[in-house]
Amino acid sequence: MGLSLALNTARSALLATSSQIATSARNMAGADDPGYSRKVVSLVSGAGGTTVVVTRASDAALFGRTLSANSAAAESQALLDGLTTLSRTVGDTSEAGSPAARLGALNAALQAAANRPDNTALARTAVESARDLVASLNGAAAAVHDVRAQADRGMADSVARINDLLGQFDRANRAVMRGTASGQDVSDGLDDRDRILSQLSAEIGISVSERPGGDMAIYTDSGVTLFDRGARAVTFTPTQAFTAGTQGAAVTVDGVPVTGAGSPMRLASGRLAGLATLRDESAVAYERQLDAIAGAVIDTFKETSNRSPTDPFYTVPRAGLFWNGQNNVLPGSNTGLAARISLNVAVDPQFGGDVTLLRDGGLNGADYRSNRLNREGFADRLRDLADGLAATRSFDPGPSLRETTTLAGFAADSAGWLEASRKAASGDADYQKTLVSRATEALSNAVGVNGDDETALTLQLERSYTASAKILTMVDDLLKTLLNVIR
Repeated sequence: MGLSLALNTARSALLATSSQIATSARNMAGADDPGYSRKVVSLVSGAGGTTVVVTRASDAALFGRTLSANSAAAESQALLDGLTTLSRTVGDTSEAGSPAARLGALNAALQAAANRPDNTALARTAVESARDLVASLNGAAAAVHDVRAQADRGMADSVARINDLLGQFDRANRAVMRGTASGQDVSDGLDDRDRILSQLSAEIGISVSERPGGDMAIYTDSGVTLFDRGARAVTFTPTQAFTAGTQGAAVTVDGVPVTGAGSPMRLASGRLAGLATLRDESAVAYERQLDAIAGAVIDTFKETSNRSPTDPFYTVPRAGLFWNGQNNVLPGSNTGLAARISLNVAVDPQFGGDVTLLRDGGLNGADYRSNRLNREGFADRLRDLADGLAATRSFDPGPSLRETTTLAGFAADSAGWLEASRKAASGDADYQKTLVSRATEALSNAVGVNGDDETALTLQLERSYTASAKILTMVDDLLKTLLNVIR
């Protein structure tokens, strides 16, 4: 009995050590895979002998923190990318220059023309400065629309990605549940499932809940169910084109809106949330500021009838140097003005216009002419226009930038607001990247593979294997000796 016991013990030790060596080799092979978790062998003794059970190292708290950090980093980066594109409209490196800079140039040109009202070249320079301002506002509005359209397309791509990942998760989750029910090693399946969750967290903020039998449920960071025994439908209808006032569609999860001001359970993080904020808030706020600038410009350069309001032939004020799109009607709303504002063809030399009308007035006809005596030295209107640019007025484009200041001051403050928003987003993106790095490092330290430790463990296991093999050799020699004695 003693030799049989020794033989079984050595045999069990060899099998267990072999499994441990194989698991250690498996760990070494996955050491460079960031989604791999260290596998651990446990020996369970029972009536039928020793059973080898393979589990994986895990830390639910650290993994959840990593998912949250991934979501926050993706959200801040998406917002930063869009704001960086918009910030190019306030730099003089853009083709049309910033609205603030073009307003300054127009004011200087008006001052110069007012000092030499008889100089047609100076009047032409002022008109060209006005053209540059129009191009700047038009270009900035176009950039806003382009950024919103890109964000909308990004949201569509993100939704498609989310649905694909939920489908992958469904298959991985079912495999884990089947393996758990049959007692198989599901550690690799759990790794696959975690990899999918990590990718999903970059697109949408999530939290997870583990359930008996290896099952798992997924919720958005706002509490909407994404996966529960099956994937929920994430839907989104892209917007074909964006203009001023266009409202993009909301993303819905199982029919519940998770983006947009009207969402009852709005996403707080993830790339999808960042793109929605960019499309529906940041870009819209900046466009309202541009529209406010365009509205003030049109109002400053409007023409008033030279007749008395009591005169039966009195005509209402009209847009002067700057048009409301393709007409001279003063706008009733600022919405879309930055995209529509244009230069009055009556003064535009490219269309045969007369640049001296800037000095004399009358872009809308004789009733609007200021220089009725046709004096070449007439400078009153040019000085009035320059004073109008320097006048203090109220601006109310929205909650982001309400103030009373000059037109140039508001344009500068708008540029400052955009740059401050970009810098804040940049700082937040850097901070979130640091959190991701630290959370990932902490998770790796807890569940990842340390090559040095695995090498040391392998050497120890090899010594144990050698010792068990020697026991077998010794038992074999004893059995041979016993058999020889019996013979």
